[in-house]
Amino acid sequence: MSDDDGNSGTLSPELRIRQLEERLDQETERLKMLYDAYEQQEKEIVGLKAEIEVLEKEVIDKEIDREGLEQLLKEKDNRVRDLELEDAKKGKRIEHLQPELEKMEEKYTREKERLSRVFEIAEELDGDLRLAVAEMKARDDWYVSHMQIFEDLNKAIKQRYDMIENAVEAERKSSHMQRALKERLDEILNAPSEDAADMVKDIADDLEDDGVLNRSNEEEE
Repeated sequence: MSDDDGNSGTLSPELRIRQLEERLDQETERLKMLYDAYEQQEKEIVGLKAEIEVLEKEVIDKEIDREGLEQLLKEKDNRVRDLELEDAKKGKRIEHLQPELEKMEEKYTREKERLSRVFEIAEELDGDLRLAVAEMKARDDWYVSHMQIFEDLNKAIKQRYDMIENAVEAERKSSHMQRALKERLDEILNAPSEDAADMVKDIADDLEDDGVLNRSNEEEE
C-alpha cells in the first residue's frame, strides 16, 4: 500500500479534500501545460506542413526547371550538332567551290583589265568626240556668218542660169521664126501674084501674134 493509503486513515475528510483539490489543481495545471505544449506542437506541425508544402512546391518548380533546362540543353545540343553539321557541309562546299572561285577570280581580273581598257578607249573617244563637236560648231558658226554670201551667190548663179536659158530659148525661137519666115518667103516668091498679097498679110498677122510686129504703132506712124 502507498503512503497515501497508509495515512488515509489518519487524515480528516477536509484535509483529504484539500489534498485532492490541490492534486486536481496540479493535474489541471499539468494538463493545461500539456495542452499548451500540444497546441504549440500543433502550430509547429501546421507550420511544418506549410513549409513542407512550400518545399514540395519548390521541389516541383525545381523539377520543372530541371526538365526545362534538360530540354533546353537537349535542344542546344541538337542546335550545336546541326550547326556543326552545317559548318562541315559548308567546309565541304567551300572545298568543292574553291577551284571555281579561283577561276572566277582569274576571270574577274581579266574582265577588270578589259574594262579598264574599255574605259581608256571610251575616254579617248570622248576626247575625239569633244574635238569633233568643237570643229563642227566652228564650221557651223563659220557657215552661219557666211551664209548670206552663199545665198547671194546661189541667187546670182540661178539668175545666170535663167538668163542663159532665156537667151537659148530666145535664140531657138528666133532661129525657128527665121526658118519659118524664109519658108514663107519662098512660098510667096513661088506663088502666083494674086495669092502673094494674101500670103504677105498672113505673115504679118503671125508676126503680130508673136509680138515681133506691132502693126498699130506702124499705122499710127
